Amino acid sequence: MDDSSYMALAVELAERGVGWVSPNPLVGAVLVKDGCVIGRGWHERCGGLHAERAALADCREDPAGAVLYVTLEPCCHTGRQPPCTEAILAAGIRRVVVGSMDPNPLVAGKGVELLRTHGVEVETGVLREQCDALNPVFFHYIRTKRPYVVMKYAMTLDGKIAAYTGASRWITREAARRHVHEMRHRYRGILAGVGTVLSDDPLLTCRIPGGRDPVRIICDTSLRTPLDSRIVRTADKAETILATCVSDPGRTAPYTDAGCRVWTLPGRGEHVDLPALMDALGAAEIDGVLLEGGGTLNWAMLEAGLVQRVQAYIAPKLLGGAGARSPVEGRGVEAPDQAAHLRKVTVTALGEDFLLEGEVDRDVYGTH
Repeated sequence: MDDSSYMALAVELAERGVGWVSPNPLVGAVLVKDGCVIGRGWHERCGGLHAERAALADCREDPAGAVLYVTLEPCCHTGRQPPCTEAILAAGIRRVVVGSMDPNPLVAGKGVELLRTHGVEVETGVLREQCDALNPVFFHYIRTKRPYVVMKYAMTLDGKIAAYTGASRWITREAARRHVHEMRHRYRGILAGVGTVLSDDPLLTCRIPGGRDPVRIICDTSLRTPLDSRIVRTADKAETILATCVSDPGRTAPYTDAGCRVWTLPGRGEHVDLPALMDALGAAEIDGVLLEGGGTLNWAMLEAGLVQRVQAYIAPKLLGGAGARSPVEGRGVEAPDQAAHLRKVTVTALGEDFLLEGEVDRDVYGTH
């Protein structure tokens, strides 16, 4: 096996941490000596061993003289865990192969430089594209201190998210719906507007075996979420944040008594200030958010420049209806050349449905 093959194995290991490491990155590591893998590791949970130390703990023999393959530059600072560079040097690793460089200002090349200063051979950029693809959430969060936002919706081929009556169950079939729950496990938070709560009374939880529930965040400017809604009734079981402009303790107390966290934020126009909400979520270490809003909230997030990725689940059916809801509403843009464009677009078949997804192109986004 060559460097790329061992790094590919490290990427596979890193993916095992999906849903559990937030706000840390996904990282995998493989130790190789005399052509044999002697240790494997990945960052399993936030606060747990980093991948490099996990691989060393997994070693079946003395790692001195071995090669370490790691998907992200080893850290050289003390956070929830001590520096991985210390463990690498103490183990006598002779060569380190790195996939992605760490944009964290506390690392950002310093880990590689420290290892080289101590005589360790370091090669960077091996399978960089695959390694970078592990951590768009971490990279965005560490640079901006705001969550990476994925706008997700299910629609018909004619662009409807519900019939003209408001009925929306179900637009897509089981395979697509299961994929949505996998995304709810992947991202630390899920964001919806009070309109969605009033119309659908959703749970917004992850319903796959062994999955992790996201933190539920409801944009509710005037605090209209019903106290008997499923969101409030399950707040003692699934972490819930109500983002509102209401500060009256008499209004907020019933929600806090039910187990919700109520964040009183400034308003912008007639709604909660969305950039302020993103700042607050980032400060709470919610690094990634799945936006499952209605057309109004989706447009507001797009207009504010707060969406990084779009996931559109498309069902091959037609609903029609001039008044039927669409996934992005609001004011909209004046002309097609002002639209938000997606790049790196992929289309995946999910049973009879399709998932079209891509990154929002910042170079042409927000020109309106």
